[in-house]
Amino acid sequence: MEVSREAALTLQFINQTNRSIFLTGKAGTGKTTLLKEIVSTTHKNTVVVAPTGIAALNAGGVTIHSLFQLPFATFLPTYDFINSDSEYFRFENYSTLIRHSKMNNIKKAVIKNMELLIVDEVSMLRADVLDAMDLMLRTVRRNDSVFGGVQVLFIGDLLQLPPVVKNEEWYFLKNYYNGIYFFNAKCLDQFPPLYVELNKIYRQSDDVFISILNNLRNNKITKNDLSILNKYVNPKFDFKKEKGYITLTTHNAKADKINNEALENLKEQEHIYLPEIVGEFPEKIFPMEYELCLKVGAQIIFTKNDISYEKKFYNGKMGIISSLSAQEILVYFPEDKKTIEVDKYEWQNIRYKINADSKQVEEEVLGTFTQYPIKLAWAITVHKSQGLTFDKAALDVSNVFVAGQAYVALSRLRSLNGLILLSEIDLNGISADEDVINYSKNKKDADSLEQDLSFETQNFLKISLIQTFSWFEPMMDWVRLVKTFELESEKSKKYQYFSWAQQQLERIKTNFQHAENFIKQIHSIYSSNTPNLTYLQERFEKAYEYFYPKLDQLAFETLFTLEKVKRTKKMRGFYEELLDLETIQIQMVLQLKKMNRIMLAIADGQPITKETLKLNSLAEYRINHLVTIQDIISKTSLNFDDDDAADEGYYEKKVIQKSEKKVTTDVTFELWLKKKTVQEIADFRKLTPQTIYGHLAKLISQKKIKISEIIPKNRIKDLENAFKDYGDKSLTEIKAEVGDTISWEELRLFKATLDV
Repeated sequence: MEVSREAALTLQFINQTNRSIFLTGKAGTGKTTLLKEIVSTTHKNTVVVAPTGIAALNAGGVTIHSLFQLPFATFLPTYDFINSDSEYFRFENYSTLIRHSKMNNIKKAVIKNMELLIVDEVSMLRADVLDAMDLMLRTVRRNDSVFGGVQVLFIGDLLQLPPVVKNEEWYFLKNYYNGIYFFNAKCLDQFPPLYVELNKIYRQSDDVFISILNNLRNNKITKNDLSILNKYVNPKFDFKKEKGYITLTTHNAKADKINNEALENLKEQEHIYLPEIVGEFPEKIFPMEYELCLKVGAQIIFTKNDISYEKKFYNGKMGIISSLSAQEILVYFPEDKKTIEVDKYEWQNIRYKINADSKQVEEEVLGTFTQYPIKLAWAITVHKSQGLTFDKAALDVSNVFVAGQAYVALSRLRSLNGLILLSEIDLNGISADEDVINYSKNKKDADSLEQDLSFETQNFLKISLIQTFSWFEPMMDWVRLVKTFELESEKSKKYQYFSWAQQQLERIKTNFQHAENFIKQIHSIYSSNTPNLTYLQERFEKAYEYFYPKLDQLAFETLFTLEKVKRTKKMRGFYEELLDLETIQIQMVLQLKKMNRIMLAIADGQPITKETLKLNSLAEYRINHLVTIQDIISKTSLNFDDDDAADEGYYEKKVIQKSEKKVTTDVTFELWLKKKTVQEIADFRKLTPQTIYGHLAKLISQKKIKISEIIPKNRIKDLENAFKDYGDKSLTEIKAEVGDTISWEELRLFKATLDV
């Protein structure tokens, strides 16, 4: 897909500035695609959140309330006591929210290390919730800048799903807010995000249709627009004669009724498919109904894009069920005259944590939900159609009850040619929210964005340099550690490390004083309207040469002491204190190394991205030190009495690692190359063995592995005989012939060899 100028500029703003951004755009302009591009290429520690569980699941992130541990309450931006007798609503303010917060250390570490926060589906984010997020960020990060100094990327279309607020809540909120949208939040009064709109539409190419959608979106719909739309009104439209149409309606009950009646009218046998759920996957975030009920002849749509290399379907593509069995679903696409087997899709419930080696924010998979990514498609609600694309749709928007619903419904279509209106559109029922229309006047054009980019890039470089050398808080952490020794007996095991801790503190104090002098130099260089970047580069190189060895020594000695303490019993408290300091010391070194790479990239005229900075290699720093330390300990006389020695891993907690985001079959392939068994791969990835066998079948068809690596030669002979008269048979038919002598997994693996 060709990248628009606004999309390219957004990527630059993310990677080389600290400016918060509101990224919006009409339906079909590629917001989701750009979100994925940002997550995969940015060098920043990134966390993705969304207002609801389903939205978070679709965005590949977590909910706002779970990350920030926000109670489900109305937040009022005040310290004043709120007197409410409501039995149904709970209120929090600045004082009570912090007092009631019970955030664990994992989430605190993520928030402290976060550099970029992406809020998807921001149209649903309420102003009071954003102010609560801001308060938590400032508090946990001990930084009183807006959002605690974190860059925030808001993504969404404000003319789609609006925030939900009850009348009783608004009775209190209206005393503090002019409106309930995110842009009404108090934290944005002085620091509003840069308004960037994507304009290039990829879903539609019909200029007349695009014009109508734009006018509908902006409350400027004309009589001519309505006249054109109403040409497609057909209240007597016969769905039985005209196949391939999906009805978009405003209410769940109506959509369910249409789907259930249509399914009942089919005389074929009903098949019910249940999801494979492994690990933690709460029912409230199930991406689809628990039971998937299908019959041959049922009209369905795909709810996800095909992430495999074949790209056989897309989110919203419609088809007809042509064959069903317990282990196989075949879908026929009438327009393509093509039948495909549907592969299951894996949804992941994740949480964020800090990688012990790289100190980068990474994902940990808590559980998976694996199911066929299809649903009945005679009807769907406008709400659930967001993100889908239809070639043919019948719109029942006579009872529009939310501003923008008619726009959302119409914008699902590729063109007017596939449109049927079941009733005339009422002009009074489709008006957009005036607050949103007024806010849209803040959007910047590409030329203005480029001017802002130049200034913000300079500012980002200055702030990044200052943050890299701002070591007051790390110094105070060492001060606090040294003070803890005052409570220790001189005979205690911990007291043995008192002089070492004092020595470390003195070193960091000296580093802090010199770093403060360097920060003054940075301010001096930037006091000019045109800072001398060549001179800045020279000064940074000198600073790096001076500070890196000193920070490296501090980090090494902290790691070394931590390893010794880990091997001693009854020192859990001191071990945990050192663990926090070790994290801080390693972060100081890695931040300095990263800043060095940023300065080199700027000097070489390279873009600042994850790839150019080679961030993955930073994880080797801590690992290399640990290898050296293990070698030293094994070769020296660091012995412990039996009573003192702790078993390996005495203080450590088991952490499940997760690979970087890749095509799911590629992750399985990497584990297969490491000689892992199917069961081991399934356990590691929190998937079922059946799903892993499906991945292996894909890998066989891609010629990455051979079937002989999985199945013995004598079984392959049996499979060859079973497929001798394969022709156009489905796996279901072959399975019926071979019975229990050959498993579904074996059949699927062998069929993959025929697809090569």
